Amino acid sequence: MIVRKPTSSELAMAKTWPIWEKEPSSFEWSYDEKETCLILEGNAKVVSSDGSSSVSFGAGDWVVFEPGLKCVWNVEKKIRKHYKFG
Repeated sequence: MIVRKPTSSELAMAKTWPIWEKEPSSFEWSYDEKETCLILEGNAKVVSSDGSSSVSFGAGDWVVFEPGLKCVWNVEKKIRKHYKFG
């Protein structure tokens, strides 16, 4: 899991991606392929299922989830994000 600030070219590219929203909640998720996200609003913490790593992120962050990751999402404040798989 990678969290950082996006470059200006990444910001422009992400605007063409679909948007996903989720109310505060916790849920299990697994990634069959890479997902790249630009967080538009809200915040969350994602913890790997084995507890070996976790990241917190919020509005303005660029987040990358690698294939094979099994995790638990804890949406603390409604998340709205652009996303792309692959």
